[in-house]
Amino acid sequence: MLKSNTFKSLIGISALVALLSLTACASRETSTASAQERPEIGVVLSDVGLGDQSYSDAAFRGLVKARDEENILFDYREMAQTGTYDEAFKQLVEGDNDLIIGLGYMVKESLEKIAKENPDQQFLIVDDTSELPNVASITFKEEEGSYMAGVVAGLSTKSGHVGFLGGVESDLLKKFQAGYEQGVKAANPEADVKSVYAGDFGKSDLGASIAASMIQDDDIDVVYTAAGLTGVGALQEAQKQGKYAIGVDSDQFFIAEKAVITSMIKNVDNAIFSAVQTFNENDGKFPQKDMVFGLKEEGVGLAPIRVVELTSEQQSQIDKLTQDLISGNITIQLP
Repeated sequence: MLKSNTFKSLIGISALVALLSLTACASRETSTASAQERPEIGVVLSDVGLGDQSYSDAAFRGLVKARDEENILFDYREMAQTGTYDEAFKQLVEGDNDLIIGLGYMVKESLEKIAKENPDQQFLIVDDTSELPNVASITFKEEEGSYMAGVVAGLSTKSGHVGFLGGVESDLLKKFQAGYEQGVKAANPEADVKSVYAGDFGKSDLGASIAASMIQDDDIDVVYTAAGLTGVGALQEAQKQGKYAIGVDSDQFFIAEKAVITSMIKNVDNAIFSAVQTFNENDGKFPQKDMVFGLKEEGVGLAPIRVVELTSEQQSQIDKLTQDLISGNITIQLP
């Protein structure tokens, strides 16, 4: 079980990694001429920033991999540094980055504002799209990965009551919810799903409180979280209450090792690495403006199933439904 002090240490490790990488990025000012010819990438992280053990951390891993394997330099900004997304994008434009990435749909307004002011600057937004010619996009079929998370929840529940905890309600989070609810029903038609939005991605205590209420008031014994650091609190509360949980974005098993059955992996790191690689190989251009990653493209999927033991029949059911999604035999109805 991960105690609170260990949790804080993990955040501290993430911050240390960030600091070391930022220091490496700062070396641009003293680098040799050949180093300065390396492609330079700037990224504006999501509102919680590094240490969320989910979305921003996954994106950061992708950039670290690109730095190591694609010979790029990268810089980044967090809300804690700049106060606004507008300022974050402005600073990265002023830093002469070849590509500027905005992480999350919440940055779209600011990204497009700066993109219009700098039509020769190439931008990339993750989890949203844009009509602007200098803004490419990465989006995911979160509903497919969430469907498979729902299948696992439907097969794992003993009470017949499972939950979904989202961060801030949005069209994006509705994709998670819709996929999950339909996956639960595919595996266990008699089960019911209670869906709640916390209204925040950065409050672990709030996530714990909501999860406790769902468990105590609604007899929920499996909760799927798509809520960043808020979701981390829910995972830990599920463990405290002796219930099951499903993580999101990264493999979150280490957060609550007695509770987390699996996680809906959203391979933000792989997608960003792939996009940067494409950008480099095509002389600073994206041949495909809008890049979409689903199960077929290994953009989403499930972490290893732990904690519970599935029968061979249940595992076969998971495998079949996965292939049916990839082949298009299953269509998820989105709101």
